Order: sequence, then C-alpha cells, then structure tokens
Amino acid sequence: MSALPWYEDVSPGRGTLPPRAWYARSDASALSLNGDWAFRLSPTADTEDESFAAPDFDASGWGTVAVPGHWVLRGKEYGGPAYTNVRYPFPVDPPRVPTENPTGDHLRRFDLPADWPAGGGAVLRLDGVESCARVWLNGTELGEFKGSRLAHEFTVGHLLGARDNVLALRVHQWSSGSYLEDQDQWWLPGVFRDVTLLHRPAGSPGDFFTHAPYDHVTGHGTLRVECDVPGRVTVPELGLDLATGESVTVPVEPWSAEVPRLYEGELTAGGERVPLRIGFRTVAVENGVMTVNGRRVLFRGVNRHEFHPQHGRALDLATMRQDVVLMKRHNINAVRTSHYPPHPAFLDLCDTYGLWVIDEGDLETHGFEDLAWQGNPVDDPRWTPALLDRAARLVERDKNHPSVVMWSLGNECGTGAGLTAMARWIRDRDPSRLLHYEGDRSCADTDVYSRMYPPHAEVDEIGRRADEGPERRRELPFVLCEYAHAMGNGPGGLADYQRLFETYERCQGGFVWEWIDHGLVHPVHGYGYGGDFGEELHDGNFVCDGLLFPDRTPSPGLLEYKKVVEPVRIADGGPGTILVTNGHDVADLARLAFTWSFLADGETLATGPLDVPAVAAGASTRVALPVPPSHPAGAETVWTVRAVLAEDTAWASAGHEVAWGQIPVSGPATAPRSVTAAAAHPVRPMRPVHEAGRITLGPGVFDARSGALLSLGSLPVAGGARLDVWRAPTDNDEGAPWQPEERHGPLWRGLGLHRMRHRIDEITWSDDELTVRTRVAPAASDLGIRTTYRWSADGSSLRLGVEVVPEGDWRVPLPRLGVRLGLPAALDRAVWYGAGPGEAYPDTRAAARLGRWEAAVDTLGTPYLRPQENGARIDTRWVELTSRTDGVRVRGDRAFSFTARRWTTEQLDAAAHATDLVPGDTLWLHLDHAQHGIGSQSCGPGVLPAYRLDAAPASFSFTFGPAGG
Repeated sequence: MSALPWYEDVSPGRGTLPPRAWYARSDASALSLNGDWAFRLSPTADTEDESFAAPDFDASGWGTVAVPGHWVLRGKEYGGPAYTNVRYPFPVDPPRVPTENPTGDHLRRFDLPADWPAGGGAVLRLDGVESCARVWLNGTELGEFKGSRLAHEFTVGHLLGARDNVLALRVHQWSSGSYLEDQDQWWLPGVFRDVTLLHRPAGSPGDFFTHAPYDHVTGHGTLRVECDVPGRVTVPELGLDLATGESVTVPVEPWSAEVPRLYEGELTAGGERVPLRIGFRTVAVENGVMTVNGRRVLFRGVNRHEFHPQHGRALDLATMRQDVVLMKRHNINAVRTSHYPPHPAFLDLCDTYGLWVIDEGDLETHGFEDLAWQGNPVDDPRWTPALLDRAARLVERDKNHPSVVMWSLGNECGTGAGLTAMARWIRDRDPSRLLHYEGDRSCADTDVYSRMYPPHAEVDEIGRRADEGPERRRELPFVLCEYAHAMGNGPGGLADYQRLFETYERCQGGFVWEWIDHGLVHPVHGYGYGGDFGEELHDGNFVCDGLLFPDRTPSPGLLEYKKVVEPVRIADGGPGTILVTNGHDVADLARLAFTWSFLADGETLATGPLDVPAVAAGASTRVALPVPPSHPAGAETVWTVRAVLAEDTAWASAGHEVAWGQIPVSGPATAPRSVTAAAAHPVRPMRPVHEAGRITLGPGVFDARSGALLSLGSLPVAGGARLDVWRAPTDNDEGAPWQPEERHGPLWRGLGLHRMRHRIDEITWSDDELTVRTRVAPAASDLGIRTTYRWSADGSSLRLGVEVVPEGDWRVPLPRLGVRLGLPAALDRAVWYGAGPGEAYPDTRAAARLGRWEAAVDTLGTPYLRPQENGARIDTRWVELTSRTDGVRVRGDRAFSFTARRWTTEQLDAAAHATDLVPGDTLWLHLDHAQHGIGSQSCGPGVLPAYRLDAAPASFSFTFGPAGG
C-alpha cells in the first residue's frame, strides 16, 4: 500500500514555527490578509492538481469566500453545515477519511504597504483553519498543519515581494486531525480566524513568558519575564526597569476576576516594543481547596463555544466583547473554553473585564466511546506527537494571560498514555496553573476532581468528602465542568446546586452547559438546527442548549442563573432588618449602592437609599430598614432591596442591578371561599337559569348537555374551561436516551396524557351552584382523574371550584394540573399581580419577583428553537387580559400560574420550529394549580422530588370577573 497522503498522516504537520505567545499588537508592522479571497471547491482531495499555487495562475473564473469564514455557510452549492454531538460524520477508520473530502482552494493576492520595513524578516500567521491546510507563498510550499483551533506560523520574509504576492491555501474538510476534533458542535470547514503577515525586526523576541506570582501574606508581587532574546522590561506605574530573566519583588494590587487589576508594561527587544499586560496572581490548592491569592474561588461559570448564527465560529472582536459584557452583567465570573482554545483576543477581554478561565485544548475523541474506545488516538502512541503539539500550542499561545487559572487537556477522549504525556509536558512547562481533565476519574493527571452532570445527592456526598474513590481524588477541589444543561426550557435545579456549592468548601462551583444556542440562520425556519441542512447524520436540536438565543438575547435560563449565582445575598434579618452577605471571592461591597422599595399588593408605595457598609468578602451584616409607609389594611406587603453598581464600570453603567432580595412583611388576605363572601357588601348568589339548551349563571353561559362554559359576559369561550394535564414536553421532559432515570416526556406520551378524553357523568344545579362531574382519562388505560367543577356567581363574577381525585396506580407525575379555556384573540394585553416579569416554573423560579407586571400577550411566550412548554407566570394572585374594548380578570383563591398564547398545546407540541406556529383567532389561557418541575434531564439529572407533580387529590378555584374589578 502506498504512503498515506499528508492529510491522513497522524503527524501534526511540517514546516511550521514553534508555537509562541500571542499578543494583540506591537510597534512592528502587521498586515491583515482578511477579506475576500478567490475560492474553488472540489468534491475530493485530489480533484485538482497544485497548479493553482503558481504565482501566474488565473483564478478569474473562481468564486469568492470571506476570510475569516466557512465555505459551507455560503449556500447549497458549497455544501452545508452538519451537526453531530458524539458520532463522527464519516466512517471510523483512523487515520483514514472519506474519498468524498470537500476541498477548498483559497487564493489571496496582496501588495506590501508602502511603509513596510525593508529589513528583518516576516512571519505568516494563521489563527484557525478547519480541518487542515497546505500553504504556499509565491509558488513555494511552506508546509502543512492540522489542529483547527490552534495558531500556526511560517517564516516567509525571504519569499515576499513588494507587489503581487500570492498566498495559496488548500483546506480539506476531513483529515486525520478530524478524529481529534469530535467536539459537540457544527462541522464547519474553512479559514475561520485571522490570517496575518507580521514583520519581525532584527533581534525581536520570538517568544516570552511573563511570570507574576503574588504573595497574599506580604502583599508583594514578583515579576520575571523570560525571553528568547535579551531585552528589557519596563512597568512605569511600578517604577520598574529590568532585564529579561531578572526578578523583582514589589508591593502590588493582585489580579482577580472581581478586581482585574492590570499593570501596563513593555518588553523591548531588538527592534520591537511589545506591550505587556501584567496581572499578579497565584493559583494553588490548599487543604483540598483551590485558591487564588489565598482566597477560595467559587466558579459561577459557563461553557462557551465560539458561535455566531451567520458566521459560525468566525467571530469578530465586537461579538467577543458582547459575550464578555453579557457574562459580567449576569454575574458570571468564569468561562471554560469548550472544547478548544478560543480566539486569543477573547482571553485579552477576560484579562481586562475579569473572568476566571479554564483554557481547554483542541482535543475530543468522543465518537470512540460508542466503539468501546477501540482505536482511541489518546491511547495509541502513534498519535502522541500530535497530542503534544496541541498541548504546546495551547500553553505557549495563552501562557501570559492572568485570567487563565487552569489548563484543560481536552474533553471526552477517554484515557490513555497520550493524555499522561500531555499532562507531564504541561506541568513541566507551566507549574503555576492547575491541570484539568474531566475524563480522568483517577485524577492521576489532574489537580482538580471534575465531573459532568452529577445529581445533587452525589454533589452533596462529594462535598462531605464521603465519596468513594482514590485517596488522591478525595483530597482535591471539586468542580462541575458541565452541569445544568441549558437546552430549551430550563435548566431546573440551579438554586439547589448553588446551595451545595455555598455549603461545602470543596465544591467550588461549576460551568453551565452552555453559553449560546448554535442555531444557524435558515431561509425557512429562521434558525436551523441538526437535520435542517440536509445532513446525512445529525443530532437534531441538541446543538441548541445555551443560555443565550442565537441572536444573543438572554433566555429565561440566563436570567435565572444571574439570580441564583448573585454574589450578594439579601435575606430577612429579623424584625425590621435585613441580612446582607457578601459572597464575592475578593471584593468588598464598596462598589455597590443599595436601595429599598416598599410594595403593597404589588404597587410600589415608597423607595429610598439604604446605607450598607463595605462588607468584606465572605462576611455578613444586619441592616435596619426604615419604618414602613402607611398602606391599606389587609394588603400583602413586601420589602424589595436591590444592590446596584454605584459607579460606571467597563461592562455596565451605574445603577445596573447586581442582586436583589424580597422580604415579606404581611401575607395576602385569605381568599374567600365563595363569591358572596368576596363582595364588599354581600350580594345574593345568582340562581342558574336553564333555557333553550343553555344554562345562564351570572355572567356565565353554559351548554346544558355538557356543562361546558360557552361565554363569559360578552366574551365567547372556546374549549369549555375544562381540566388540562398536558404540556408540550420540554427538551428536559424528553430527556436523553442514555439517562438511567425515567424520562417523563416519553412516559407521558406513552400513557396518552396528550389525548385525554372527558366523560360527562352528571350535571346538576341548585339554587346557587352548577355542578359538573366528569372523568378525565386516556384511551387504552384504566387510569383516570375524577373531576368535579362547581360554578357559582354573583352579579358580575363567576367562580369555578375544581376538585380532582386520581383513580388507578399513577406511577408517573402529571405535567400540569389546571384548566384551559379559549378567549377572543383581540385580548392582547396582560396585567398581573404575582411573580414576574419572566417565565418561571417550580424549580426555575429564583429570578421571579413579586410585583405588578404588564406585557403584550405576544411577548409572554419564549421562542425556544424547538417549540415546547414555555411562558408560565408563577405565583399569580390575579391576571387581567384586555383589548381596547373588553377584558376579563381572573383571581385565584390561592396563587396560581397562568400561560396565554395564540395556539393550542397540541399545536405547540407538533411544531418543530417557531415558524410552524401560526397565531389563530383564539387566545388559549391556561390557569394552573401546579406544574411539574423542569429539571435538566436533556443531559443531566431529572426533576428533584420537591418539584414533582405527583397525581394526588387536589382542589383549587378561580374567580372570573370584568377587567378592573
């Protein structure tokens, strides 16, 4: 057999320079080669010869492609994106790849700027190419490389001319490197990061390493800059001027994610001046706890893939900055760069704005798990040079960033000698940071014990150090590198995890999976997911599992996470006081201002500032509240206390809310059990009137044969206001096939809860009540729910009391328990008193605060990329739905949940994309006594017992009246 072509060889490549530190700028000249390139796509790797690399090649008949960019996002004629989570989208036969190997030839002609220096050399830098590239300049082959999310450089100064230079790249979609890059994301070939020509003045540094440890006992930092050529380092603010390799210790302020103190310096060597951004900090494990500068760190983190809905992984600086700013505004303090090194400019932003970073290697071989890890490259010595190359390119590029506190070998690639070799190399090169890899349960190669999606009970066990396992593992800090799968509606259970992190010193937080939905712009669906682009093999909407929607709009999950991880806790401190706890790792509360407001039945009666001292990190204080203002007797009253930025910051303006708490003063008056008792002056109950097949009871008209409500005052009613137990299953209801727990979505559907039948057993009426007795049950089952509706009325209001008694052996929880009715679509405005302003469910309710809220009905829903249950407003006392001319108010005897939307649950359940949902002429109102929790079972644990809606006898009631009542 002939030798394998270079793109199938297991070596990392040839011709590239050794990896080195990245820096954003220097005074040396640089020329960006980004822009429109000539482009030709071939169906196989050898369709075309190499003549296109010749300087005189005529590419006038070619198309163009944007660099940075992905050719598969240009249209069907260029192929299409493909999404798989675990499975390789080609036959697994390492290191071989298919003959059908789309290949993009790229050409860029350029002139040197008129002021390009005559002396010195030059380097061509490519920051990211998927999956591999062969490179020519002016007809001379420079070499080739693999490692898509890694930087590669070539020496080119001797080949450059002043004018008409020709840079040629041949990029193959598949290579041996693809076996090392099986990350859960879209497969997107192309030159997706910057291409830059860098002038290298004589004697300029090839590489440098800034060491800046901090001694938290003395308050001193020690600076030493290693450089491969002699040079000098200056830091004017510290009065420093020293030679490279020399150490100096001085008093400094340390760097942290909360106080990202950077000192601006400069490295001068040969003919180049390189700006330095120095952050002094020391990472350590002390008594089994990870510390930075002597303080325990609690990660409030996210996993971040690089993604843009139009440009894939080709992100510009503005988008990267938008991500960082959104993270800071939502109390996120840490990022795991899943599952590869990010664009290096992102780490500059993390240094500047302040985020802890786990910097992860470009390595994942997850597809071998389904093959029992047979042939896994990380346990095959032939691949070890490629693995070590990836480790070196990770560390060398990013080693000068103070934000990076851990190196991660990679993700989901089993175990093997190759990983051990990587760990050994990284520890040798940079012992100042911790080493992470979740797949090593022995922790032989790591400095932290890391897990994905452990249930809460297991986290509790690990926190108590009661878990079994190697002794070394029990002595390490514990992090959840992935948890709380943010797919669709959810994740649930965040607050329960956070309580564990704040209880156990060893449990140092986690990283939600993940930051953003990977929905690509689609001509029909708005945003597409797996399968929408004609993929042969795909994993559906599993790629849409982020806290942001594709356009970077925060989801309800992100708002929930912001509240759950808020670094200041505001709680009831006893009569007339609040307890303020500073949960920051480092910062005191001097940068925050506090305000109070006093609410009565949801209305704000008074507000004012609150004097809170600059509480140190980890400490608490009690603060007296003012005397409550006068308020109506019997009103439900509550204090709301907010912590906001006192001054502008780089990521938010003064007044931005960081944390809040609500402290009840007096609860709501007990709701009346009858309409008569509800009136300010008792009114004689209305008597049901039976006439012409209708029963009239106050403002309600019913069908005499079925007992269904037909109208409410002037409003026609569809659907009869009858019991409803079904919801369009969420991604977390559906669960993941590999989950050991029961998956409720499939169980519900298998039981038939989506097609319940309603049998009328009895309709009776008396002087003051209409009673309808029914049995609600699915076909082919002996399970059922005995349901009694009791209707009563006064002159303007209609009351519905519902009693349910389950029959049979119900072994699964109910999705929801309430009533559904259809109202005219003209009702387009909602006002409610309860929790808001956004959606909330039993285990996703931390961010919902009590108040009076108002919204357009069409904004109440949440546009998850795969439609599913959404939009519930929890703890509602009353809600009004109005049009310009009409309206209805619904009040509950107890707090309830309401949902209003212009399509039925059945239509929502059947939709695959938001574009499938077409508003109808009915507004469907759900009034829920209870809903089942959400959980995180799309990849994590299911609903905790406290949030299950088990079938059990229940009673609840609603009163319908005119708007404004």
